[in-house]
Amino acid sequence: MTIFHTDIIILAAGASTRLGRPKQLLPWQGVTLLQHAVQTARTVTTQPVVVTGANSEHLAAAIDPGQVKLVFNANWEQGIASSIRCGLQALLNRTPEPDQVIFMVCDQPFVTVELLLDLINEQQKSHKPIVASAYAGTLGIPALFTKSLFSQLLDLQGDTGARRLIQQYGEEVASVAFPEGKIDIDTPGEYQELVERLTR
Repeated sequence: MTIFHTDIIILAAGASTRLGRPKQLLPWQGVTLLQHAVQTARTVTTQPVVVTGANSEHLAAAIDPGQVKLVFNANWEQGIASSIRCGLQALLNRTPEPDQVIFMVCDQPFVTVELLLDLINEQQKSHKPIVASAYAGTLGIPALFTKSLFSQLLDLQGDTGARRLIQQYGEEVASVAFPEGKIDIDTPGEYQELVERLTR
């Protein structure tokens, strides 16, 4: 079986306006949500890319610069597509170029190493160009894209994330069950609910 070179891009450029403070720095299981995402990603790739935008200095100070490649997205206010382009371009500028990339975010606290490996294993079995996480009746990130789609990812515009490509490719998308993917953190209430869930 061919072993593909997989890289990971953590999209962390948002301003967390509904939360009122950077969600990436919320405490989670003894670390921050960003640190948790980095630790999880580093079990798959030695140096994941972290795309920052709003609060970039605070985020950079909160993680070990030797563990990640920090990329600042000056156009973060244009929406998530700009962060996808920015992170992917950074990967394509280094050697070796990846065969496939997984996109993930910080505010899905239940992303595990096992889920990331499931995405990779499913791609090797199905040979589909996209493997997405299935939750709440939809397909979304974390999601893996093979290099056949890199040019289309670089063409995304505005607040259009990877989900548009996932929808566009329909039958060419494989999936991995991730029911807890529906849990993300956008408001203080959602974060409080999450903390209370862990202490029950």
